[in-house]
Amino acid sequence: MINKGTKLYSVLKGKCPRCHEGEFFKHSVTINPKKITKLYDNCPKCNLKYMMEPSFFFGAMYVNYAIAVALFVGVFIIAKMLFGLTILQSFIAIVVVSFLLTPFSLRLSRIIWINMFISFRKDSTLKE
Repeated sequence: MINKGTKLYSVLKGKCPRCHEGEFFKHSVTINPKKITKLYDNCPKCNLKYMMEPSFFFGAMYVNYAIAVALFVGVFIIAKMLFGLTILQSFIAIVVVSFLLTPFSLRLSRIIWINMFISFRKDSTLKE
């Protein structure tokens, strides 16, 4: 299911969407706000230019919005149904979880966004 050549492989492993070998982000998971979304200009393996056009990753905001809404709904349901928290307590739980998972959702939205436009190619491991 998570084999090389699938979009899910690139998203979960943080790899280049074209060759699935080069790293997408410069830094592994970090909470440093300046390093969270830093990515290479080009793939270290296949030389794919990640910023295909100016402000390319602004579209990732829409993906991040969808991730955030799903997360908020999930946290609310868990807080309200499983733990029986009040509305205010559920809201506080949403804020806390949102704050903790923001670095992950930012990175996830960027890698999902680029995978919507770039497909895997077996022959792409050679530098262009």
